[in-house]
Amino acid sequence: MSFINVLDQGYVRLVNHMGSDLTVVNAARVSFAKESQELSEKDIRLIKFLAREGHTSPFRHVIVQYEIYAPLMVARQWWKYVIGSSHAEGTGDSMEAWNESSRRYITEEPVFYVPGSEEWRSKPENSKQGSGEVLGTEKGEKLTSELLEYIELGVQKYEAAIQNGVCAEQARLFLPAYGMYVRWYWTASLQSVCHFLHQRLEHDAQKEIQDYAKAILELSRPLYPSSIEELIGKSE
Repeated sequence: MSFINVLDQGYVRLVNHMGSDLTVVNAARVSFAKESQELSEKDIRLIKFLAREGHTSPFRHVIVQYEIYAPLMVARQWWKYVIGSSHAEGTGDSMEAWNESSRRYITEEPVFYVPGSEEWRSKPENSKQGSGEVLGTEKGEKLTSELLEYIELGVQKYEAAIQNGVCAEQARLFLPAYGMYVRWYWTASLQSVCHFLHQRLEHDAQKEIQDYAKAILELSRPLYPSSIEELIGKSE
């Protein structure tokens, strides 16, 4: 499997990857001038040790590349994580790359994330962020309808600006931003991927980015079963 649909029109695609659980083991064993040819139970015990004791540099010798199509509200939250992770205690990982499509250069038809009538959530009772229970269908239908109207108006004004000779990089100001889908490549070490998963699979993470994290996990776990199990925990 290399492709998983997320939300209404989004997706995660596994583009490329380098290394395996064996790569992690051999990166650790090079200190003793040793190398394994096949992953053994002894090697798996070493992976457990490395993860448990926080010896994370061997996991940075494994690289994964994804193509992601997600609403801007997800992309910006993801991007802030990527920037922060290179400075986070215990990660030390700057081996990341992010390249995103831009409406300065493309004028393809904009696509927007529109929650269904049963997907709108209430604000939490005891927190300044996050969300609470799902709102009733009646409220949800009204919100979905209002959002669709808002998007339609923005797209009309965007297209009118383009037709009137406005440059694409300014015409995009008329587009409702946070729900608009954007596409990007994310290339990161296995350590960084697992750091992302550990944080964004948590129950208090925003649901939409949780859905993308689940897709990243499903695509990545078959490639690095032992490393991912130890880095993010058996309960995920």
